[in-house]
Amino acid sequence: MNDTGRKLKPVPLPDAEVYFSAHFFNPEQSDVYLQELLQQVNWQQESIKLFGKLQPMPRLTAWYGDKGYTYSGLENKPQPWLPVLQELREQVEQASRQQYNSVLLNLYRTGQDSMGWHADNERELGQEPSIASLSFGGERRFALKHRSRKDVDALRITLNHGSLLLMQGPTQHHWLHHIPKTSKPVQPRINLTFRYVHG
Repeated sequence: MNDTGRKLKPVPLPDAEVYFSAHFFNPEQSDVYLQELLQQVNWQQESIKLFGKLQPMPRLTAWYGDKGYTYSGLENKPQPWLPVLQELREQVEQASRQQYNSVLLNLYRTGQDSMGWHADNERELGQEPSIASLSFGGERRFALKHRSRKDVDALRITLNHGSLLLMQGPTQHHWLHHIPKTSKPVQPRINLTFRYVHG
């Protein structure tokens, strides 16, 4: 999908269009980006309503870009692009041949920080959204499961330091994904999911 030597390779999944590069950035580049993001991003501990009660989200988050965005009942007002985020966006756009106007960042501080099963299928993302997911820091297990087909096994991918995962086409219609908790010692991880918000 790109000519820079950091190939995004297709992941064989039915009813989906998924690509992965385990080493989109080399370790030295990844170390620099991790430190810049830890220091420069305005991290927040947001709360969402579960079963009628406000609960703190099990990770820190930040939203940057040109558009606001609402998910899980949480309204995100955009913060202006940081130079490091612009730089990462340009490289991801070149590799994916897609355009993105917003990025959601998640900081998983320990193995107990997690993300529940969900699909990025909000109306503002369009019919077949492209979601480009960069990872820096500790390795975490990423899982995908088909919404309806019991004959299709769940898929697990290790998202390592400097990796890029691209989900597009019908993926969000047919598949759910999550980051489970782990009891293993793990370094903090930053995940950036670039997306195009319409409207």
